[in-house]
Amino acid sequence: MAIVKPFKALRPVPEKAASIASPPYDVVDTEEAREMAKDNPHSFLHVVRSEIDFPPGTDPYSPIVYQKAAENLNRLNNDGALFRDEIPAYYIYSQRMGGHFQTGIVACCAVDDYDSGIIRKHELTRKEKEDDRLRHILTTSAQTGPVFLMYKDVTNLDILMKESCDREPILYSFTAPDGVEHIAQRISDPKCIENITKEFASVPNLYVADGHHRSAASSRACAERRKNNPSHTGREEYNYFMAVLFPAGTLKILPYNRIVKDLAGLTRNDFIARIKQQFKVSETANPVPAMKGQFGMYLDGKWHLLFEKPWGHKSDNPVAKLDCQILQDYLLGPILGIKDPCTDNRIGFVGGIHGHPKLKNMVDNGKATVAFLLHPVTPEDIMSVSDSGKTMPPKSTWFEPKLKSGLFIHQI
Repeated sequence: MAIVKPFKALRPVPEKAASIASPPYDVVDTEEAREMAKDNPHSFLHVVRSEIDFPPGTDPYSPIVYQKAAENLNRLNNDGALFRDEIPAYYIYSQRMGGHFQTGIVACCAVDDYDSGIIRKHELTRKEKEDDRLRHILTTSAQTGPVFLMYKDVTNLDILMKESCDREPILYSFTAPDGVEHIAQRISDPKCIENITKEFASVPNLYVADGHHRSAASSRACAERRKNNPSHTGREEYNYFMAVLFPAGTLKILPYNRIVKDLAGLTRNDFIARIKQQFKVSETANPVPAMKGQFGMYLDGKWHLLFEKPWGHKSDNPVAKLDCQILQDYLLGPILGIKDPCTDNRIGFVGGIHGHPKLKNMVDNGKATVAFLLHPVTPEDIMSVSDSGKTMPPKSTWFEPKLKSGLFIHQI
């Protein structure tokens, strides 16, 4: 069962929360981060993307960059922009994006649960990206961005969160430049903290929704600290990693759409004819898939809707049932010759937050020849794949809204 505990968060003073909060390190590149933080010395991008404080071209994996991250974190603390709570607590983190609202609990989870599989994963990680976050954690002695976890909905936890939201004062409330509202509260009632801990102790599994490299790096950092601590007890903060835990039923997942540079030497008519062997095809004015098994396709100035044929694509494998895998297995691979979407430079991926007009523009502007619009996977899909011990196809989930970095920091 899941071990979840409160912690003493290092966090912004209220009046600086909006200026400190930043996008996660992995959703902006160096130049985007540099531009976003150029007039804001409090931006947490100076911590999570500290290469922006060096001249362009500086190796972001250089030791001086990680040291700068630690210096910047200490500066924010010493300047009074950050402070640490004196008593361990759970925190409530709510986000509103348009008509969507989601609320999670900020807590620390056990590294041992991650290592044993109680906290389940659905992505493979890359060593170089793990190494980056590992060096960042060890140099700053902190986890500076939360892992995004989800769990199967628990009625008692829903009630506890709602009661806490109604009772606890607002710590932070601001709207970011992208229009997403962020609200934070602190759970101060000891009995409520005890009840939340007990409820999670009966949850059989937690699931990594986003943050696989952060959680893997936290595991490796824990192993490193354990090895170098002859007085290790298991109660040290490095035995835990910071996460925001959301009930799965409240989450919003957007599709990860595909663009392809060429038709692998096929004419348009040959390409359509090959597709019709596997899918029903019709032109449409509304290409957004309304359900699983539908795909929008933009080609030669026209949108088409593809339907999987009712007798095809049947499997007991939860990965094979995913639309992104169906598209790969029956179209991208056999027709367009894209055998490995991770390495083939003919395919590109566009997050669903951008909508289908961006796909159209990319094709119309010659950046691609054909684009595919997918229906999003569901939290149930992700949990099914995780429970089977398999991994999701590459670029198959896009969670929105993103969790801000800098609102909560876990010092280890």
